[in-house]
Amino acid sequence: MDRRARDRGAPRLRAVDTEVARPSPPAADALPPVDPAPTVDQVDTSYLQTLVGYNARRAALTVIGLFVPRMAEYGLRPVDFSILSVIRHNPGITSKQLCSALNLLPPNLVGKIAAMDKRGLLVRHPHPSDGRALGLQLTPAGHALMHDAEQSAFELEREAAGALSASERRTLLRLLQKVYSSN
Repeated sequence: MDRRARDRGAPRLRAVDTEVARPSPPAADALPPVDPAPTVDQVDTSYLQTLVGYNARRAALTVIGLFVPRMAEYGLRPVDFSILSVIRHNPGITSKQLCSALNLLPPNLVGKIAAMDKRGLLVRHPHPSDGRALGLQLTPAGHALMHDAEQSAFELEREAAGALSASERRTLLRLLQKVYSSN
C-alpha cells in the first residue's frame, strides 16, 4: 500500500502543528556538567549472582577449564568424552538414542562417530531389531581409553568440587539435573 492510500482519511497536520509538538533542546547552561568517568573499585555482580544460568555457567567454566586439558591427554574434547562414555555404559546404543541422551543434533554426531571409528575407538553393527539403525560399541582400545579418561574425570570432579561436602555435591547434581530435565 502506498503512503498516499494509507494516509487517506487521516487528518492532515499542518507544518505548524508538527513544530509545536517537537520538544526544543535544553539550553546549553541547563545541561549538567560532564564528569570524568567514574572508577569502580569493586565490581558489583550481585544481580547476576541471583541467576541460575549465570551461576551454572561460572561453575561450568571452572570445571571445563580443568577438564579440557586433562581430556586432551586422551585426544578427547568434552563432547567426545560424553559420547564415548554413554556408548561405554550402553553398548549397542543407536545414534538416535545417543543424540537424545546428550541433546545433540544428528548431523553433528555423524562426523564425531566417523572420527571415533577411524581412531579405532568404536564399531558400528547392524541393530538386531531395527534394520535401518546401527548399534554402537566400544572396541577394546575404546574401553581402555575410556577407563583411564573416566578415572581422570572422576579425580578432576573431586578437585573441582573440593569445597563441597559429599552431601552438597549430591544435592548440587540433583538440582542441576532437575533444571535441565524440566525443559
